Amino acid sequence: MSTPRVWLRHAVIRDFRNLDSVDLDFPEAGLAVIGENGQGKTNLLDAIYYLQVLRSVRGARDQDVVRFGVRGFHIALSVRTDGDHELGVGFDLAGKRKRVTRDGVALPRLSDAFGGLPAVMFSPRDIQLIAGAPGERRRYLDLVLALTSRRYLVALQRYRSALLQRNAALRHAARHPEADDAIVAWEPALAESGAVIACERARWVGEYAAEFARICVAIGEEGEPRMSYQSSLIREGDAGELLAAALERQRPHDIRRGMTHSGPHRDDLHLTLSGRELRAFGSAGQQRTAAIALRMLEVATLRVSCGLEPMMLLDDPFAELDVRRSARILELLGNAGLGQTILAVPRDTDIPPELLWLERASIRAGAIKRVDQ
Repeated sequence: MSTPRVWLRHAVIRDFRNLDSVDLDFPEAGLAVIGENGQGKTNLLDAIYYLQVLRSVRGARDQDVVRFGVRGFHIALSVRTDGDHELGVGFDLAGKRKRVTRDGVALPRLSDAFGGLPAVMFSPRDIQLIAGAPGERRRYLDLVLALTSRRYLVALQRYRSALLQRNAALRHAARHPEADDAIVAWEPALAESGAVIACERARWVGEYAAEFARICVAIGEEGEPRMSYQSSLIREGDAGELLAAALERQRPHDIRRGMTHSGPHRDDLHLTLSGRELRAFGSAGQQRTAAIALRMLEVATLRVSCGLEPMMLLDDPFAELDVRRSARILELLGNAGLGQTILAVPRDTDIPPELLWLERASIRAGAIKRVDQ
């Protein structure tokens, strides 16, 4: 029996980036959106994905995605997930307030809406997951796990709050040496929540490491792909006790530097091919393959968590891949169960043969209209 799919039925988008006024129906199978660069294709995918992560996928602040000259933006999506739902988010520029609704009811906490539209976005920018700094890979792990584990999301929120407070206390203690009690006060919260984060990351990597290797080889990589989690906390002993001891041991050094040097915010997702680090030694093609493999693991994790095929938001992800690799990627996605697919490409000829069946829409200067085939 096939897994039921997430279905975005209709989107209303107002004043999000260059999208002035969008009202668009989506077929259950998906849609190919065609338009030259700069016309708003990525903005459309960004607006849809906003209801999954409650922020712009490109990292922009809410005030920076409001269309120039207006007071805020609004996104409303009619979706089928575990039932038929109306998801909405609005941002008021003057008060810098964000309001999220589900079925017309305002949610008291943003975290209650996090993960509300199971979707995964693929883009050429994903190469930074491999070629970028460790922070890129930590953010990837945090996103995948926070979207699929409430326990992880809570631990991550507590850890980030405690880390900010401890770092502020460190800087204060550097000027006032007698005031180190405030540093110690935040360490139990850091140790407890940091242990949850490190252990959950290690568990996920251990569970999906073999699948990462299988996907890379199936796409066409030669050699031995490996994925592992690098952390000083994952070894014999209790992770919380290890982090607590490290925080105490490093405290004088941390005071001098004004920042916390121990904890999962310093860890990395280590990716290699035949023993060589992909970040430093992988070719552009090898790095792109590994990045797509990570996104496919995200799809698999969401599928298990919510019992649905998540949406595929494809932002011209095959632009720099050869036809053979693109075909293998789409075959792998199809074999697993392809969810509703929204593909954004500059030209008709950029649609892969495997997705030519998608209905089409054109976009120009933020205005979208369906195209009869």
